[in-house]
Amino acid sequence: MALGYWNRILRIDLTTGKITKEEIDDDTLKLFVGGAGIGAKILWEEVSPEVSPFDADNKLIFAGGPFQGHPLPGGAKFSIMSKSPLTNTYADSAAGAKWGPLFKRCGYDVLVIQGKSKIPVYLYVEDDKIKIRDAGSIWGMDSYQSVDEIRKEIGDPKVSVATIGQAGEKLVKIACIVVDKHSFAGRCGLGAVMGSKNLKAVVVKGSKKVPVANLSLLKNYNRKYLKEINKTSIKNELRTQGTPNLCITAEGFGDMPIKYWTGDTWPEGAKKIGAPNYTQVLFARPYPCLYCPIGCHRNIEIKEPEKYRLKGAGPEYETLGMFGTNLLIDDLKAISLANDLCNRLGMDTISAGACVGLAMECYEKGIISKKDTAGMELKWGDPNVLLNLIKQIGNREGFGSIFSGGALEAAKKIGKNALELVVHVKGLDFPAQDPRTCWGMALTYATGTRGACHLRGVAEDVEMSGFYIPEIGVTKEVAEFFNPKGKAFLAAKMQDYCSLINSLVLCLFMPDGGDLSFTSILNIFNSITGWDWDVQKAMLCGERIFTLQRLINLRDGYSKEDDVLPPKMYIPAKEGFRAGKVPPFEDLLNEYYKLRQWDKRGYPTKEKLKKLNLSEYYKNRI
Repeated sequence: MALGYWNRILRIDLTTGKITKEEIDDDTLKLFVGGAGIGAKILWEEVSPEVSPFDADNKLIFAGGPFQGHPLPGGAKFSIMSKSPLTNTYADSAAGAKWGPLFKRCGYDVLVIQGKSKIPVYLYVEDDKIKIRDAGSIWGMDSYQSVDEIRKEIGDPKVSVATIGQAGEKLVKIACIVVDKHSFAGRCGLGAVMGSKNLKAVVVKGSKKVPVANLSLLKNYNRKYLKEINKTSIKNELRTQGTPNLCITAEGFGDMPIKYWTGDTWPEGAKKIGAPNYTQVLFARPYPCLYCPIGCHRNIEIKEPEKYRLKGAGPEYETLGMFGTNLLIDDLKAISLANDLCNRLGMDTISAGACVGLAMECYEKGIISKKDTAGMELKWGDPNVLLNLIKQIGNREGFGSIFSGGALEAAKKIGKNALELVVHVKGLDFPAQDPRTCWGMALTYATGTRGACHLRGVAEDVEMSGFYIPEIGVTKEVAEFFNPKGKAFLAAKMQDYCSLINSLVLCLFMPDGGDLSFTSILNIFNSITGWDWDVQKAMLCGERIFTLQRLINLRDGYSKEDDVLPPKMYIPAKEGFRAGKVPPFEDLLNEYYKLRQWDKRGYPTKEKLKKLNLSEYYKNRI
């Protein structure tokens, strides 16, 4: 058995009720590590192109890696994988809180859920006890109510609950999975996959100790790096202000979405919704995941006005961007209420903001009218429009129900010129970062295996924030704004790096925000596993995982024609930091393909797959 692992998959078939335990061999773990890597392997082997996201044969996979089950900073993360209803291909989404460590302590590395229950159920895993329980009494509850009710039913407030709200139950394709009312696996609509299986929640409570190669060395590293991360996060204000601290800086760089990607600057808006105003107005304080020294999440309280009163998880940078500057809304309390509403419904705030932005732009351009909206005037800057549409989308009611399939599907239904307005890649809406500022990100968006994503290749943090990784050649020389030199290299390296991080599974804020070096990460990894990996071997593993995800995309029907940016990304700003600038995308993409050793169609070459130990996958290549 590999140290740092249990070498075990827990598989639950909701159609038959059968529960099985399967072994993972050491060679598989050394090839794919865990998390997103193991998830990609299972999806490749078990979910064919003919399987649709809501089919019973689709798999929903929860997986940790070697970093789970130990009191490590950043080790609370875990990954969820499936075929996405938004993109119809590979998807992974990550969350924190404490679910990942508690599941690992149950004695498993991976949970594979298949089939579909005839009635609403939830799963309860407590060490070796696995139960499929009736969820009829909580079906229809919002995600927060569900967490409270399940803990009450089990009689233990410390169990960790990954659940869906009404959006997931109603198969809203931008539904998310909510963990402990605290963290959210937001992207790709995996909450809808969960709902399609009549699965309300997965509840875990573990007490086993995970085997480690060198416990004393791990403890020494842990103490050392914990102090370093804490010191850095206070210095850069990530701990004191959270991700809202990014708003003013990002807007200054032209990186925030403004008026659904048609505006250039809005400094006064960013100042109102970002920190330090955010911290003062919302009485915000750190809300850390288990073992985290940073606490990037915010716990907020709104005391007045009465209609906005709430206490709980506050909006992150992405939500502030997509509900705030994206919609020209600067009412911080209204944004927080909209965020809370999405959290309870169980809905991705990024895609929800994109849907509302598209609706407002279509209304402004006369593509839709009051006749379509049942009299609702979709004005920019109106928080009531945001709140009303979120309720309609999440409940599949009224005009908003057209967006319950996501922005791209809505645009196809609306017709006229709506399709040209959607800002997405492969069906996944842009997050709140603009690739017209960060050209490395133009490539990570366009070639992203789950669609447009800022977290599966954080090139923007290299370019904007100086997140350099000298061990892999990611230095200041490849980070110059509006200079194409080195951007293909930057994009590829960061995608491979992030694929590895999401398979370990480690929160990205430990290196990107806490300055945990790649060498330090490998020190932790090797002390857990005893494998003695160096940077080269680790990066080869990251590239292997990214490439397998790419092969799934290709098998599912995607091609070079889908490695594109939407039309708005070729419209330069008239003012601000990125005025007159757009990425030379075709040149960048050609260089990226060459660097990746992909052919002109976007397929990895036979030689590249052999180098990555993926030759067997080449035989099945379409």
